[in-house]
Amino acid sequence: MRPAPRWLLKGLAAIGLLLLLWQGWYLGWVLWWRYVDPGQTSFMAQRLDELRVKNPRAELKRQWVPYARISPQLKRAVVAAEDDKFIDHEGFDWEGIQKALEKNQKKGKVVAGGSTISQQLAKNLFLSSAKTPWRKAQEAVITVWLELLWDKRRILEVYLNVVEWGEGVFGAEAAARRYYGSGAGQLTAEQAARLAVMLPAPRKYEKNPQSDYMNRRTQQILARMQHSVIP
Repeated sequence: MRPAPRWLLKGLAAIGLLLLLWQGWYLGWVLWWRYVDPGQTSFMAQRLDELRVKNPRAELKRQWVPYARISPQLKRAVVAAEDDKFIDHEGFDWEGIQKALEKNQKKGKVVAGGSTISQQLAKNLFLSSAKTPWRKAQEAVITVWLELLWDKRRILEVYLNVVEWGEGVFGAEAAARRYYGSGAGQLTAEQAARLAVMLPAPRKYEKNPQSDYMNRRTQQILARMQHSVIP
């Protein structure tokens, strides 16, 4: 067998080096944000661009608050609604992913994702909402780094401060002020549960916050919150 041409080997080596540098860029930010609070995330930038198509002067509503100043009720509600195995898993809920796949196959379309809080945070910090194999693969790599380099408290703190909660609304503090006129630390159990219910599609649910689905799902989350374990 003839050896591969030198130009091919050099090309493959160059591609490998570029991939390493690209992954190193992500890893560097993961390490930095372990200690420094993130500013605008990739997902925020995407949403802001969309808003500025309609209004060039549009701005996002967001305000960082430390973990200790976020209501424990909201932490429990979000874990109950989005990732009830958050404390125990290492970034991926394999049982949840399997159930989501089965549900999607049954419905014939994507109706459930099975993503953990760690996976959602990886996407929000660095990636887009596009459902492509490359994005999912990159999300998985970043999720592993988050779980290895951050503790669960930091993951949940950052998630609650950067997740979308409505049109141009990001983070627990902005959401609490937008919907209840209070800070994130003053949310009641029911208010927290209702905010948690919004997370899969906040821009949809904010249009009809008292719908039958929202009311029913809020009661379900309230019942589950007492069993939620948080950092």
